[in-house]
Amino acid sequence: MKKTLVSALTTALVVGAASTTFAAANPFSDVPADHWAYDAVSQLAADGVIEGYGDTTFRGNQNITRYEMAQMIAKAMAKSDVSAADKALIDKLAAEFSDELNNLGVRVSNLERNADKVKWNGKAEYTYWSHRNKDTQDPALKKNNDDQLLFRLEPSAEVNNHWHVNARLDASTDLSKDSTDPSVVRDTAKTHDDGVQDTNVKLKRVWAQGNYDNFQVKLGKFAQIDSDSIFDTAFSGAEVSFGNKVTFTAGAGRQNMDENSDFKQTFDFTKNDKMANYQYAGLGYADGKFVGGVDYHHLNADSFDYTVNKGAKANVEDNANIWLVKAGYQFDKTNGLNGFYANNTSADDFDNAWSAQYSYKGAQAENKGTWGAWAAYRHLGDNTALFSTFDAILAGQKGWEIGANYAPFKNVVATLRYGNGKQLLTDDKIENLFGRIEMFF
Repeated sequence: MKKTLVSALTTALVVGAASTTFAAANPFSDVPADHWAYDAVSQLAADGVIEGYGDTTFRGNQNITRYEMAQMIAKAMAKSDVSAADKALIDKLAAEFSDELNNLGVRVSNLERNADKVKWNGKAEYTYWSHRNKDTQDPALKKNNDDQLLFRLEPSAEVNNHWHVNARLDASTDLSKDSTDPSVVRDTAKTHDDGVQDTNVKLKRVWAQGNYDNFQVKLGKFAQIDSDSIFDTAFSGAEVSFGNKVTFTAGAGRQNMDENSDFKQTFDFTKNDKMANYQYAGLGYADGKFVGGVDYHHLNADSFDYTVNKGAKANVEDNANIWLVKAGYQFDKTNGLNGFYANNTSADDFDNAWSAQYSYKGAQAENKGTWGAWAAYRHLGDNTALFSTFDAILAGQKGWEIGANYAPFKNVVATLRYGNGKQLLTDDKIENLFGRIEMFF
């Protein structure tokens, strides 16, 4: 039902004119002093109940809804310094528009609650790395340095008590070249030496996640179950997980191998099929100081094309069948061990990857002054470490890594890593330096 503003103000005058005196100046050019509603309009404007339009007009002949009138009454009800006569008028108007005021309250409440449903996290990140091959004669591989800047946003929106929608948006630039040309910018999330990444803002991940008692489901593009080992990348598909201390996880979908620079060293991208069919399943256990798990990963794509038989009858394999065992033990608040071993049963060469790491403490972004250090040995065969994002020992290399991190300020973490080892294919000696500063918000 609609009511003109004139008729609404008439109601106000009829209800309370006998006991109300209006003495405010008129702020509206189209309400003359001899207009019948002059006193009401002037007083309500002076009290901040009505505001008119930016051109100093009131436009009182326009239709307004009862909901719009209720908004005006709500403003008047919020005032605490009104006279007894004005209070009586406001109360009678509130009774007339009680349904609209109730709806208004519900709407305001919902807006406030919806604002709390969406949370934004993210970080700004500066990364420097230097990859060095001490034995090669190729000047392009002798020493390769770069520094990069990444800006990341990670929104999370509540759908209901069980479901959330999550996303990751990344934008990066190559500082050494002061360029956003995708031909010269590397993927800062991977930090490998030949990756190429478009620096326009990219939606890297987006998925819906449902959390229930001892059950979880993910749908969209998200990271797999082995983010702590060699499968640290996102794929598009679905995943379900059951259990509490003992968990079973399974997923399936499609993996874009062209997004990961490790593949460019190993596989044939002249093939049309750059997408791999991907399935995985795993059992995990976590209780107190110990965590562990066994996983199986299967990928199939024409572009794998790695040799599985040596000699004159060599052929190529379009499948990867990778088994992985991982474990970690936290002795106390400061000392911990973790590691994994993986094997690609479809490959003959570079068919295993493993790592063992000792960690002491660890920087906590929320706690200024915290720090940590670690030492590790890693062996990352190309045909198994398909998605590795280790920064000091890369896929196709083996060697020692030492590192440390420190939180100089709240929500700021600085990390240094140094790797020393060999290329698995050529046995060339290598050194890798890695530094990063992250500012979380």
